[in-house]
Amino acid sequence: MIQDLRISLIQTSLHWEDKAANLKMLQNKIAGISEKSAIIILPEMFSTGFSMNNELLAETMEGETIQWMKKTAASKSAILTGSLIVKEQDAGELYYYNRLIWMLPTGSMGIYDKRHLFAFGKEDRHYTPGEKRLIASVSGWKINLQVCYDLRFPVWQRQSTGAGTQIPEYDLLIFVANWPAVRSNAWKVLLQARAIENQCYVIGVNCTGTDGNGLEYAGESMIIGPLGEIIKIMGSEEEIFTYLLDRNKLDQTRLKFPFLRDADSFHIQP
Repeated sequence: MIQDLRISLIQTSLHWEDKAANLKMLQNKIAGISEKSAIIILPEMFSTGFSMNNELLAETMEGETIQWMKKTAASKSAILTGSLIVKEQDAGELYYYNRLIWMLPTGSMGIYDKRHLFAFGKEDRHYTPGEKRLIASVSGWKINLQVCYDLRFPVWQRQSTGAGTQIPEYDLLIFVANWPAVRSNAWKVLLQARAIENQCYVIGVNCTGTDGNGLEYAGESMIIGPLGEIIKIMGSEEEIFTYLLDRNKLDQTRLKFPFLRDADSFHIQP
C-alpha cells in the first residue's frame, strides 16, 4: 500500500534580486518546520524574485543556490523544490533557463525548464523554453512538476493513461509561481480545473508582497483535492503550511469515478 505524503508549502515575500537575503530568510523558515515533511516547496525564482535581469543573476548548476539546496535538503532529510535562474553554455552559446530543481537529500536532483515563457512580461526574450516534462517519484507517488505560466496550458499537464492501461501518469501536480494579484482569479480557477480534469491532487505555491517592478502578489497558495475541492487556500500574508496528502482518498476517487478511462488518446509533441 502506498503511504500518505506529507508536504510543506512556503509562501513568502522575496527580497528583490538579493540572493543572500533570500537564502538566509528561507533557511530560517525551513529550519522552523517542526513536522517531518517529504517535500518542501518554494516559489518560482525563490532566490531573486521574477527578474528579467538574467545576465547578472544567473548561476551555473554548481553555483551558490544549488549548493544551498543540497545542504538544506540533506539537513532536513526532505526533498526541496523551487525554481531559479540558471545559465548553461552549449557550442559556444550561452542559454538562460527558469529552471525548477527537484533536490533530493542525497544530493541527486531532477530538473525541469519552464516550458511556457510569459511573453507579456518579456520572459521569452530572456530565457529559453524547456522541451521535456519532469515526473518524479516519491514513496510510490508520481509527481508532475511545473512552473507558473505553464498553468494556463492544460495540454502540457494532461494525464495520459497510455495505450492498453488505465494507470495515470501522475498523482500530484505541483506549480511553483510568482503569480500577480491582478490575475489571482485565474490562478485559483485554473488550479481547480487542473485537479478536476487530471483527477489528481494539485498544489500551487505562490509568493506574496511586492517586487522590484511594483507588481503585487496575493499569495493564495493552494492545495486542491482530486475532485477539485479546496483543501487549503492561504491568504496574502507569509505562511508555512504542512499537510498530509491522503492516498486512499485519491485511489477511491479514481475507482469511483473512472473518468480518465474515457479520455481521448494523444501524444504530447514538444
